[in-house]
Amino acid sequence: MSRQEAAEQYGKALRAGRKCQKECVHRGRYPYPQVLDEILVGAPMAGQVELGVVEIPMEQIAGTKTAGRRSAFAANFMPLMEPDTEFADKWISLCQAHLGDEGIRDPIRCYEYLGWFYVQEGNKRVSVLKSYDAPSIPGFVIRMVPAWSDSPDILAYYDFMRSYPLTGLYAVRFSRAGSFAKLQAALGYAPDHVWTEEERRQFSSSFTYFRDAFWKRGGRDLPITPADALLVWLKVYPFASLRTMSSQELSRSLEAVWADVRMQTQSAPIAVSTQPPAEELPLLSRLFKLRSPLRVAFVNERSPQESDWARAHDLGRQYLETVLEEAVDVQVFNGVRTEAEADEAIDAAAAGGAQVIFATTPPLIGACRRAAAKYPDLRILNCSVSMAYTGVRTYYSRIYEGKFITGAIAGAMSPSGNIGYVASSPIFGVPASINAFALGARMTNPNARIRLRWSCVEPDAMEALVRDGMDLVSNRDIPTPDRTREPWGLCRPLKTGGFASLASPYWHWGNFYVRLIRSFLNGGWDAAQNGGKAVNYWWGMDSQAVGVLLGEALPAGVRQLAGILSNGIYAGSVFPFLQPIRSQDGAERSNGDHWFTPEEILRMDWLCDNVDGAIPAYESLLPFARSIVRLQGVYRDHIPPEKEGTIL
Repeated sequence: MSRQEAAEQYGKALRAGRKCQKECVHRGRYPYPQVLDEILVGAPMAGQVELGVVEIPMEQIAGTKTAGRRSAFAANFMPLMEPDTEFADKWISLCQAHLGDEGIRDPIRCYEYLGWFYVQEGNKRVSVLKSYDAPSIPGFVIRMVPAWSDSPDILAYYDFMRSYPLTGLYAVRFSRAGSFAKLQAALGYAPDHVWTEEERRQFSSSFTYFRDAFWKRGGRDLPITPADALLVWLKVYPFASLRTMSSQELSRSLEAVWADVRMQTQSAPIAVSTQPPAEELPLLSRLFKLRSPLRVAFVNERSPQESDWARAHDLGRQYLETVLEEAVDVQVFNGVRTEAEADEAIDAAAAGGAQVIFATTPPLIGACRRAAAKYPDLRILNCSVSMAYTGVRTYYSRIYEGKFITGAIAGAMSPSGNIGYVASSPIFGVPASINAFALGARMTNPNARIRLRWSCVEPDAMEALVRDGMDLVSNRDIPTPDRTREPWGLCRPLKTGGFASLASPYWHWGNFYVRLIRSFLNGGWDAAQNGGKAVNYWWGMDSQAVGVLLGEALPAGVRQLAGILSNGIYAGSVFPFLQPIRSQDGAERSNGDHWFTPEEILRMDWLCDNVDGAIPAYESLLPFARSIVRLQGVYRDHIPPEKEGTIL
């Protein structure tokens, strides 16, 4: 390269620097490189580590170590000094070396803090290479380690420090702790897998391809990293497809998941709908009869003959068809056990003209997400809670309301106040049901204690509580009001053996489906959109989605009490958690005036102080329970993902 060509390159870089400086001033941003010495003033540090020579991504060079040369560069590291200065002369000489036989080979020296690099020696080398859009530069790096704290930024950075020895890549940065483990699983690697040089090279190539598409779509304006966006994308598409996708195909795939990518920027990404909308107007009903039926499909993991859960939803489907008659046209897909079968079932439903799909169990969420990207006009719902995906809505019932009533019955009918409780699995909503039951029991019996055992830990939890001498035991709820075989719900052990069922909450999926479909017919699907958030329908007794079946042996006075509480919850005058509450650790959870939000109730991971027992750790669960806890567990974010499982 001639001196004249290098001087022309300096002129281009100077114009880029002045443009950047002007734009920063206009937008109220700092127009020069950041200075690490100023950033670290007052910041608690844990120490520093020499990393040796590292290939530094250019996009992560944020500033300089000291303030000495700050005003010579704009924020983008392009020069600001006039062409006739000594600074410009040295810059031009470096530019000649960069494109000549000699090249720029000496590593720069810099410090790294929270994933960003601050140059100590080699600012002009960085500037020259940036002017040619070089992707990286070698540098001797000293890492400044911040003191640990529970700040999200610090937690994410400590997660990065654990992952860096495995990847050797600085470009893989996430804004949330725990994300790297999900990436390992999505790539098919074990949690502690150390990437080979070939794996590192292939990933870097595909990641750069994805990153550029993400930026082109506007990703630079979002407060998330390209790796954050990639993790959302990988929940629908396999990483290997990046090697074969055209730029147009990649752009379309990003468009399909863009709403979920943007949702990563929200602190509360899920909007919980606790009540159905108002009933349809008579005029709308008459107009609807002139249209073709709404085509609805149900996808069940198991058949109604082998699963009470599937049977409950199938009865709800039959109720929907009976009530809405000619307004709906329904397809059913049973026995969909594998990911491939789920994909095939939803494809078949879409091919058959389905407009709404209900997938009735959480493990079907993966197929639902893929279908949402593939069929953007299809309304897809998964029977689960707290799944933050805009293309898939979730639905569930507030069964804790029924548990509160059966708890009050238990307290009223227990002579000693020793009451057992068999919990299913530590998933969203289960601790809330345990606590509601315990609060109901204490309302009618201030001395009531709830002995807690888990069927996901010990198969004979019910028998164990009977051996412990419990007066009453709350066992599994009945799935439908017509299924009353013993022992379901709140039971009293009989001296002759066996149990007498006294009361049990139940799901009424028929009411749920009828009200939900009616709302869709009235435009309720679009009306439920809430600032781009995911939608979770979580209805209770006031929507007739939950009920309580009372046994014949229940005394008249207790039956009357149950009716009063049911009517109060239905009318909105009784709230199970609106009372003084302390947890097992003695902490005050409510002084009696605290209104728990739906998210607070759903995500309860503590137990009331009159409960004896604990939420079991993942390691103590029986194998059959682990998959659902991975998907819906109250501590799911802390369970290392598996490469064979669904990546949430």
